[in-house]
Amino acid sequence: MKIVDVCAFYSPRGGGVKTYVGQKLAIAERMQQDITILAPADEDAVVELGPRARIRTIASPRFPLDRKYWYFKDERALHAALDTLAPDFVEASSPWRSPLMVANWRPEVPKALIMHADPLSAYAYRWLEPLVSRETIDRRFVRYWDHLRQLGRLYDAVVCASEDLASRMKAGGVRNVVTVPMGVEPQRFSASKRNGDLRACLLAQCGLGPDATLLVAAGRLAPEKRLPMLVEAVTIAGRHRQLGLAIFGEGRDGTNILRSIGGNPHIRLFRPERDREKFASVLASADAFLHGCEAETFCMTAAEASASGIPVIVPDRGGAADFAKGEMGLSYRAADHTDLVRAILALPDRFTARSTGRMARAMDDHFAALFAIYRNLTSGELSSAA
Repeated sequence: MKIVDVCAFYSPRGGGVKTYVGQKLAIAERMQQDITILAPADEDAVVELGPRARIRTIASPRFPLDRKYWYFKDERALHAALDTLAPDFVEASSPWRSPLMVANWRPEVPKALIMHADPLSAYAYRWLEPLVSRETIDRRFVRYWDHLRQLGRLYDAVVCASEDLASRMKAGGVRNVVTVPMGVEPQRFSASKRNGDLRACLLAQCGLGPDATLLVAAGRLAPEKRLPMLVEAVTIAGRHRQLGLAIFGEGRDGTNILRSIGGNPHIRLFRPERDREKFASVLASADAFLHGCEAETFCMTAAEASASGIPVIVPDRGGAADFAKGEMGLSYRAADHTDLVRAILALPDRFTARSTGRMARAMDDHFAALFAIYRNLTSGELSSAA
């Protein structure tokens, strides 16, 4: 099957979507699927990554709020690229304008919308929920809900990676919603990657000895990730016990995060660790993973941390919440730094021994389920079992 992923969120400089795309290209090759990632960029180009895997870019403008990304503007150029590629199945992975462009191309070709973003949680709920109820916000954003419902009619499947997002889409009247949870790279993340020297080194860089607790946070530095809230909570909790926080990431909110850290010597901001093996060791060597964003559609880093055998401390809403279920997770009220302090201080009471690692769904299973849905759609059937 020839699949084209019209991927508006792809950036070569990193992020969760880049990680997902890299895994998709490698796994699809093994599964005998032909995959093209069609993404916006500075110029038209094609990078062949294998006999059945490639990234093709279309010259497009930079996204003004985050220059690391671009956006599709020229619908004719997008359609021309799809005509050339002649796919059997098309994915779109943005809930904004580009899925309408894709839907206008050859309606007879089956299509799926992959919900890689949750704008309502990332923006509307985050900004307005302290002032009004979620129900009121949804009524005020009825035009966006109408847009989502339109996409549900135009696309053969609207794919969500967590039940939290899928249930909200269905409750909002979006049709053709299916849940296909993501996973982690097989054998990459496990408790066996723990490294005592690495842990001691990170704590030392936080001005602490090996008896302290090492917390790790990782991901794109953006306002919806609420990293200043994590910094504030760790600073407060650190008055009661020795805590170090190592943050790995880059992005437009970096200056604001550094300002929130201020003179706290026990919290450090590091550049992202792009070597996946080294990052797996970082996660496994920590004492817990800390996350602040309630707008995740899945939360890859929480999945990787859970598979690495460390506790996760995550909001009680959004895709990350799934990883607080069971004995190796703690949740706190989303956006509530006081309750986050409580969760951090509860850590030694709840976790007296390290786990061998949670059995996480493998990315191979995710793509096998996804491609099975695509095969059913190309034959006119939608599988209800993801």
